[in-house]
Amino acid sequence: MLSSIVSVGGVPLALRRATMLCCRLPHADPLVLRRSAIRSIGGGNSTHKSSTTSGKSVEEGVNIKHVSAGLPDFIEHWDRPTFRNVGFGMTAVTLATIPLFQETVLTVGMGTVTAVYWAIGLNDIRQRAQTIRRNFPVLGNLRYLFEMIRPEIRQYFVEGDDEAVPFSRNHRAIAYQRSKGIGSSMPFGTRRNVEAVGYEWVLHSTLSPTQLDASQQRVMIGGNNRKDQGTTQPYDSSLLNISAMSYGALSDRAILALSSGAKLGNFSHNTGEGGMSDFHKEGGAALVWNIGTAYFGCGKFSDEIIHGTRQRVFDPDLFVQNATLPNCRMIEIKLSQGAKPAHGGMLPKEKISESIAKARNLDFPVQEDCLSPARHSAFSTPTELCEFIQLLRTLSGGKPVGMKLCMGSPYEFCRIVQAFLETGIHPDFITIDGGEGGTGAAPPEFSNSVGTPLAEGLSFAHALLVGVGLRDPVDKSKSKVTLIASGKVLTGFSMYKNFAIGADVCNAARSFLFSLGCIQALKCNTNTCPTGITTQDPELSWGLDPLYKQVRVANFHRATVQACVELMEATGVESWATIHPKQVIRRVGLGNYKSYDQVWEHLQVGKGELLSNSQSTPQFLQTVWNECNR
Repeated sequence: MLSSIVSVGGVPLALRRATMLCCRLPHADPLVLRRSAIRSIGGGNSTHKSSTTSGKSVEEGVNIKHVSAGLPDFIEHWDRPTFRNVGFGMTAVTLATIPLFQETVLTVGMGTVTAVYWAIGLNDIRQRAQTIRRNFPVLGNLRYLFEMIRPEIRQYFVEGDDEAVPFSRNHRAIAYQRSKGIGSSMPFGTRRNVEAVGYEWVLHSTLSPTQLDASQQRVMIGGNNRKDQGTTQPYDSSLLNISAMSYGALSDRAILALSSGAKLGNFSHNTGEGGMSDFHKEGGAALVWNIGTAYFGCGKFSDEIIHGTRQRVFDPDLFVQNATLPNCRMIEIKLSQGAKPAHGGMLPKEKISESIAKARNLDFPVQEDCLSPARHSAFSTPTELCEFIQLLRTLSGGKPVGMKLCMGSPYEFCRIVQAFLETGIHPDFITIDGGEGGTGAAPPEFSNSVGTPLAEGLSFAHALLVGVGLRDPVDKSKSKVTLIASGKVLTGFSMYKNFAIGADVCNAARSFLFSLGCIQALKCNTNTCPTGITTQDPELSWGLDPLYKQVRVANFHRATVQACVELMEATGVESWATIHPKQVIRRVGLGNYKSYDQVWEHLQVGKGELLSNSQSTPQFLQTVWNECNR
């Protein structure tokens, strides 16, 4: 009863509904609808009167035709009869101008507009899929037009400089400026609210800043595993490298530009799970070969059918052919990715071009869809994973082998680390991908709600590996397992933060796309990327010039690493390996702030403490470890 008499602007809600219905049904009797509305207000009592501000009853003082439904009048009163009346009027005016102006531009123009008006309106009325267009012929199309251009309107006119959707305008500007070789200095001080919860800063050295050579700040991946793991070809890595992006998700010209830029700047390029294409190899970069569940480039179809398609299995002979190439410097086993962890994919056969098929070792023309399942067929247990790591290391001739994952259950990761200790086999590196990581296309539930964010996942992995003795918390360069951080890395500060919570190396994907000219149009999954980066349309990718863009890729890398090294100098450290979580501060409340090792207390663990069950071990870390060892 109460909900039926709620009013807006002095007019009961039931009357507003009746008004809208009356406007849509021109042959209905307004008096009948009005009385029906009054009966609904009165709970069946037709003699009920609702007072207006003038003291008159609703029945006496309100004309139902004049009650607004909340829309502009010309939209609210637009309907099919109105559409026809306007059309007849336009037709009459057009016909009337013929004897006056004969075949002038005005007559032709009016005739064209009238014809288009009728064509659009009649089509709107006939179609059944969209109610708005059926009810509001011609005019209803504006709704879909505005919806289509909304992202552009928001980006260029509405979005704030610090709104991250997913990268803010300020961050994109930094990437553009650095890739072009333009100084990215800031005038008039910070625009950020330093009192806001979540604001972060580094503790600089007042008396002892250092002077460092950015070119000497590199990481030897696998260098500490020559004897016990057989890593005879360690890789000297940059602090920042290109993260996994497949050929197929990216255009051929984008892949070539990235690879060429990595060669120019002396850093690595991760192939993504789509295999090593000719464009990866042509660029000449040091490649990290990403091996996913479909084993592209090192697998074949089996006779087992899953979801109507044959499953792909690992092929050692094909692996050796690619792993021993000079360009291939490391091998990365992909367990999961941040944008859609524990989710497979399907590549329709219609989208597999000849060059894509070649990169993935598929017969062309492809006769069936290619399934990338959520799990590997080569192993299913932590022990089998360790054995697979050693197999790849042996087949590749001693090249560093690692794995990539988005942190899920901490207990499951503990069991993997436990297998490292039991088998004596561990990877040379582990890439931790944050849940905030991006991809060309992923289900929104997975992108938004699955996967541990980078800071939590990275700090836990580092702490656990320190606790079992595989990493050194004081000098990370002495660690047996290198940690690579991936997830929204764009500035020198984002690199520094990751180093503080345990990373040795940072990978970036979307940041390097900005250096190629990405405008964050958010069309990666539509094959209509306007910058020619995430599309296989040759008409669009034609506009991307690899020779020009490779310089921008190298510029962005150099400037970003230099910015991070300058932060190291300001904080008084001698190397990335000695950056400590105490050197980064986060505000957690007004007048209250904590260092990173207080925010993530498990970072306080000492080397090997988990194995000795020390009383000083952070409780959460020890509890998780003990439960996995029961």
